[in-house]
Amino acid sequence: MGSVKDYFSSLGTGIASLVKGLTVTGKEFVTPKITEKYPENRETQHVAQRFRACLELIYDKDGRHKCIACGTCERNCPNGTITVETKMVETPDGKKKKKLDRYIYDLGSCTFCQLCVTSCPTNALDFSNDFEQAVFTRSKLVKQLNYLPEVPDPEPTPEELAAAEAAKKARIEAAMKAAAEKKAAAAAAAQSDETPAADKPAEGEAKPE
Repeated sequence: MGSVKDYFSSLGTGIASLVKGLTVTGKEFVTPKITEKYPENRETQHVAQRFRACLELIYDKDGRHKCIACGTCERNCPNGTITVETKMVETPDGKKKKKLDRYIYDLGSCTFCQLCVTSCPTNALDFSNDFEQAVFTRSKLVKQLNYLPEVPDPEPTPEELAAAEAAKKARIEAAMKAAAEKKAAAAAAAQSDETPAADKPAEGEAKPE
């Protein structure tokens, strides 16, 4: 008797579970469907502005970026995704200045943590929300972010050139003066070391007047 009772009990439980599942299925069957017609609706597709898709340099209307090649983003990247290659150029006033040569970004190893963006001292970086980044080869995931031709710096005015030349001459004169003083001090020290011991007064002995 017990086995027959257990059988019908389990049968009733199974039927109840089936009816409950079919109720959920039937409800979804009559629910209006929302279908994303991608890629046909690519032009009207809404992507959240905060979505992080690909790192990029921010260019202004003149084609200039604000990267100063300090390397902060490269040091803060936990995956080594960023490689900043620099070069040295000479300014009109004769000084050496470090500038960005190539900014290499590997999208395939990026964790989208945004440490590079938040730590940039000049706010030169940002993430785009262009989610269509699929490619067939990994090599295409390595991108050079400074893809635009480098815009030359504006030519200095005659007044700026004159001021730079004057500052350069002043630095040269100051360096020559410091070198001369150092040479004179070294010569005086050498002459003092060459003075005979007999000519030097003994300790406690008064110097002749």
